[in-house]
Amino acid sequence: MRILLSCVVGIVAATAPSLYSQQSAEPKPPTFDVANIDKSIDPCVDFYQYACGNWIKNNPIPPDRSLWMSFAEIDEHNSIVLRQILEKASVDDPKRSPIMQKIGDYYASCMDEQAANRKGYSPIKPDLERIAAIKDHAEMFEVMGKMESHGAGAPLSFTSTLDSHNTSTTIAYIDQGGLTLPRDYYVEDNPRNVAIRQALLVYMKGLFTLIGESPEQAAQNADATMKIETEMAKHFMDNVSRRDPKNLDHKMSLSEAESMAPHFHLDRYFQAIETPEFKELNVGNVEYFKTLDPFIESTSLDAWKAYMDWHLLTTGVDWMSEEFAQEHLKFKRVLSGQMELAPRWKRCVEATDDALAEALGIPFVEETFGAEGKRRINQMVDELETALRQDITQVSWMSEPTRKEALAKLAAIRNQVGFPDQWRDYSTLNIVRGDSVGNLFRANQFLIDHISQKIGKPPGKDEWIMTPATANAYYEGTQNKIVFPAGFLQPPFFDRGLDDAVNFGGIGVVIGHELTHGFDDQGRQYDAKGNLRDWWAPQDAQEFTKRTDCIAEEYGAFPVGDLKLNGKLTLGENTADNGGARIALMALHDLMASTNQDPNKKIDGYTADQRFFLAFARDWCSNSSPQSDRMHLMMDPHSPGRWRTNGVVQNMPEFQKAFGCKTGDPMVKENACRVW
Repeated sequence: MRILLSCVVGIVAATAPSLYSQQSAEPKPPTFDVANIDKSIDPCVDFYQYACGNWIKNNPIPPDRSLWMSFAEIDEHNSIVLRQILEKASVDDPKRSPIMQKIGDYYASCMDEQAANRKGYSPIKPDLERIAAIKDHAEMFEVMGKMESHGAGAPLSFTSTLDSHNTSTTIAYIDQGGLTLPRDYYVEDNPRNVAIRQALLVYMKGLFTLIGESPEQAAQNADATMKIETEMAKHFMDNVSRRDPKNLDHKMSLSEAESMAPHFHLDRYFQAIETPEFKELNVGNVEYFKTLDPFIESTSLDAWKAYMDWHLLTTGVDWMSEEFAQEHLKFKRVLSGQMELAPRWKRCVEATDDALAEALGIPFVEETFGAEGKRRINQMVDELETALRQDITQVSWMSEPTRKEALAKLAAIRNQVGFPDQWRDYSTLNIVRGDSVGNLFRANQFLIDHISQKIGKPPGKDEWIMTPATANAYYEGTQNKIVFPAGFLQPPFFDRGLDDAVNFGGIGVVIGHELTHGFDDQGRQYDAKGNLRDWWAPQDAQEFTKRTDCIAEEYGAFPVGDLKLNGKLTLGENTADNGGARIALMALHDLMASTNQDPNKKIDGYTADQRFFLAFARDWCSNSSPQSDRMHLMMDPHSPGRWRTNGVVQNMPEFQKAFGCKTGDPMVKENACRVW
């Protein structure tokens, strides 16, 4: 199930910022630099501020971002590289290869702002007319299925996923879905959420007005859409409950699902998507379908049409005329604090990467990723796995039968570095130069077809969820694999020109983080083959929970503005952060011992262990808006950078030794938490 995708960072930002010259010919990635350190701060009092203080001062949030951090810096660098590739590919040359034609024409069409302004919302008029012509609720779900790729909106989400009890096959999967905002914005009545909902109503009215509705009709449709989404949100499962895979594991026959929620008209919905015939599927939130079902039929067709129109509009909002994008920006200013739109080229780079990920990935990898880099990352993965194997072997609270299963799972983890071994075939995707919104919809349809046609088939072991140019990494529990895209394997996380301590503190901790996800409170529920199976002896499970409860309680006390972190929502990522740092340091020590490196030798005035921790903190240096902080606090399973740093080091005696911290210092936790 998709819940088992655990990545190293959440949503960084919607678009790349404007800190580099738009004409930069030689983009330079960010680096590890001791100049980022604020030496006026005692590292034993606030290590994050010590390690990142000068970086924070010198890196304000760009106006087209709400959050700025190392991942965003890399994303900026990658955007410039991708732009250079796409501008060459966009020249209308008949000698271009099919791949270069597709990515070039998609980008060129997106960049044609004058054409977008001339067309206005005309590209979606046929879909608006199709929605207007719906005659009953059953036909409504048929149209929702047909327009799945257009974003017409449906009160459910659809994908295909591995059968969590037999990961050798793929099944259909439906779940709660169809909201504009995260659930909590609708169901929690605090002043901030009320303001967000009011801003959303204004945004809805603005877009409805832009497609020709009178102010009165636009207000009526906005109110109807908000009422539908508010009712849907009441039946959504909260994010903490969704972290437990068992809560989303409800395999049943298609006929059972149809009987459970007859007014969702699943038969017509799936027929419209043109899925292969299937008899079984998994239903994520069963109670959602059961309890919302009467509301589907009791709500007027006109209200549902307004809801569908709204979601169609939000899919194309940034690619129709500029006035639509400006309405979107007004809402983002309130929601996240983003003050300006990114330059169009940056938005189009991102859009092309989203639509044609592995087609664009081919020239990107050729441009940026060398064989030596892949070899070194694979070597580091081996070194980190050796350290984790030692840790699992040595933990005193685990019995031998459970330890044997854990070691078998670790041995079975597959490592994918850089890019897929087999690139996706886009030959059936038609990209039409000059048809920006049409290209968007056809690319989305291509993806929906790809997802649905996997049903009933063995999993694609080499298939990636992230694009090769993505600055991120992930662990996928149902396939028991870790993935590191080429776009991520660069400074400040990985720099072949720097010492081992910096690289193990940067990318090494991330590798350890992803490996540890296989053994956090979610990942531990899956076995070596990715099947949902309880392989833990009861007393070991109790000991594990005792240790994760310590992490949840610790992080739940950390302040974020006038609020507190949700220690249960962030538990998996915090467990992975702590375990990743610990095994990365173990691996560094093993490597230095085997290569006769002096751990006390100083570089730039810092020992190896000190540089390790400084590089680790550099991963999480960040600036963010208050609006962004609140949004991430509500929905992001990752802790803010300050607590990803300080929360880890205060649990590590190795840090305290490296910086000479003493009992009673804030970075020395009296009863340190440790799982791995």
